[in-house]
Amino acid sequence: MTTVPATPQIGDESAVQAFLEGRHSQPHDLLGHHLGPGGLTVTAYRPLAQSVRARLADGTTFELDHIRGGIWSGTAGRVTGTQDYRLLVTYDDGTEHEQDDPYRFAPTLGEIDRHLINEGRHEQLWTVLGSHVRTYGGPMGDVHGVSFAVWAPRAKSVHVIGDFNAWDTVSHPMRLLGTTGIWELYVPDATEGMNYQYAIRGADDAVRPHTDPMARRTEVAPKTAAIVTESHYTWQDQEWVERRAKENPHTGPMSTYEVHLGSWRQGLSYVELAEHLVNYVVDLGFTHVELLPVMEHPYVPSWGYHVTGYYAPTSRFGSPDEFRLLVDALHQKGIGVILDWVPGHFATDAWALAKYDGQPLYEHPDPRKGWHPEWGSNIFDLERNEVRNFLVANAIYWLEEFHIDGLRVDGVASMLYLDYARQPGEWIPNSYGGRENLDAVRVLKEVNGTAYKRVPGIVTIAEESTSWEGVTASTADGGLGFGFKWNMGWMNDTMRYLGQDPVFRKYHHNNITFSLMYAFSENFILPISHDEVVHGKGSLLRKSHGSRDEQLATLRAFLAYLWSHPGKQLIFMGCEFAQEAEWADGRSLDWWLLDQPAHHRVHAQVKDMNAIYRSHRQMWEYDTDPAGFSWLNADDAGHNTFSYLRFGSGNRATDAPVMAVVVNFSGQTHEPYRIGLPRRGRWSVILDTAGYRPEAPSSAGLVLTADETPWDNQPYAVDLIVPALSTIWLVPVDESTPKGVTS
Repeated sequence: MTTVPATPQIGDESAVQAFLEGRHSQPHDLLGHHLGPGGLTVTAYRPLAQSVRARLADGTTFELDHIRGGIWSGTAGRVTGTQDYRLLVTYDDGTEHEQDDPYRFAPTLGEIDRHLINEGRHEQLWTVLGSHVRTYGGPMGDVHGVSFAVWAPRAKSVHVIGDFNAWDTVSHPMRLLGTTGIWELYVPDATEGMNYQYAIRGADDAVRPHTDPMARRTEVAPKTAAIVTESHYTWQDQEWVERRAKENPHTGPMSTYEVHLGSWRQGLSYVELAEHLVNYVVDLGFTHVELLPVMEHPYVPSWGYHVTGYYAPTSRFGSPDEFRLLVDALHQKGIGVILDWVPGHFATDAWALAKYDGQPLYEHPDPRKGWHPEWGSNIFDLERNEVRNFLVANAIYWLEEFHIDGLRVDGVASMLYLDYARQPGEWIPNSYGGRENLDAVRVLKEVNGTAYKRVPGIVTIAEESTSWEGVTASTADGGLGFGFKWNMGWMNDTMRYLGQDPVFRKYHHNNITFSLMYAFSENFILPISHDEVVHGKGSLLRKSHGSRDEQLATLRAFLAYLWSHPGKQLIFMGCEFAQEAEWADGRSLDWWLLDQPAHHRVHAQVKDMNAIYRSHRQMWEYDTDPAGFSWLNADDAGHNTFSYLRFGSGNRATDAPVMAVVVNFSGQTHEPYRIGLPRRGRWSVILDTAGYRPEAPSSAGLVLTADETPWDNQPYAVDLIVPALSTIWLVPVDESTPKGVTS
């Protein structure tokens, strides 16, 4: 080891002052090692040190002198090239500590990454921005640490603060990478599990702490720090992922159970849900679960739609890897996972995305485009490449990093229209003078196109409540490119119909039949979601008239109608056992109701319907094709009754799987009630939602023979007893009832 004399050497004194005041945007120009005519200069910030030395890779050591304010600097005049080095720092404990220096490292983002980010085309943005555990080799040994990178283009300076520096707002200034607006720093000896934030000096010179927009883990609310994290999870769902890539979800079965994790059974973690929720959904036979937003949000009892951490599964229920465990457990049991995703607006919390660099950045600066008057939240500035990139990459992040099978995109209508929830004069027309938000159209198309390209077998689903044309048409054909659209019109019409007294339902018959006028214009999902059982709307059970028995019968009949209607079905948790109280996010479902036979009967029926549904392809194969549906009688308003056929692929007259459905929403039993059938022979009743009262026993299991009597434009017919407020499903006898069906 050679000790050489050093000469303190600091260039611009103003740089020292800027650093000490927390205003330096290029701290690597001041700190670190720099080769000059006088030799190799090492400058470091160690404010509490008693002495500082530098040791080079070749064994040379030299003293650094204290300049002022904790800045130490020295120059080794005999050294003619840059080298790896370490700092030897003595504090008041009298012990010399070997430390690495953040300011000796090159940027962790390459030129291509920076270019793609500014162009808005970095599809894996989370791999370069945010915090990442990194190890670098060198002549003096491996270095373990964490890199930090954040986009804040109008900030005057950015410091990373956290557990690794006692939350000091001076010691770790980040460097601005050219004109990209990206600030970056590698911090040796920072480790996974450490909390951190960014202290951002805005254009107004005020310094405000913000969480990391790319944080992949956060503290549990109401705490606000990001947490350095890496995944150590080993996936076990390879068979599921490979099968998913080969199948077409749009022509397959999709029976979805919508869940709010915080109130399904309150207090369960991701790990506990991986047992209890998974077993429950498997037992009921659903093909998918859809989770209300799991992205981090600040208000504990909320639904999760005001997001503060788009890349972080909420820490309320566990770690990101424990959320992976939940997804994996569902996949291993054959259950797909859909996440609610909220790109239309975001939370206003000052520590999160709002005014991130001191001015509107993620939100549009004009409140006519950047403020959501209905939801009291910020709207993304989709005119910015980087903001569009943030959202597109976020969609891909959940699909790739968490093996998610689909995204249900919240509030699409609010994104598509510039005048959504606004009065005249409160919105700005597009460049053509119209109300369509062309930037939102662009980003939605990009999300869908990129997702379907990168992750085969997934689906994207639009919550879109208007008549926007081509929501589920391909982007190549001018559509938005979604896989499915929620059929809000069907939902509203059906709920309106069920809300009528059965005596008056005949005057509202078209509320049921109208949906078939447009049922195949888009790829539809029929949603009975959380939105329908809150805010005074009452539970699904309580939406219909009559006594409690009549309400239960109506619910059973409606669920069977829902399952058999063209389109994929979705129900919110609790509907499967006739939850009586409307949903409250702050408490668990009323599981005790399952001890009551009437409620357990609804639960058993849902289980039966899912079993029948999955094994009878006529119920899902042609959901988006008019070839899969035919009315038997759409006009029997006097009886409040509807009958129709569902077909699978094949010859309708001979071998196409077929199901006949009769729905009686009246308060009277129809006996006999004749329906037409497409084929002769024996037909079996595989579901009858009635059966509680002696005067209306269930006909499930009954076999009937169709006689050669033309009826309902069909060559054959059969007479049924259709009890009041009931639905009946029939199939040819050779399509046997699945094992385990109990209805």
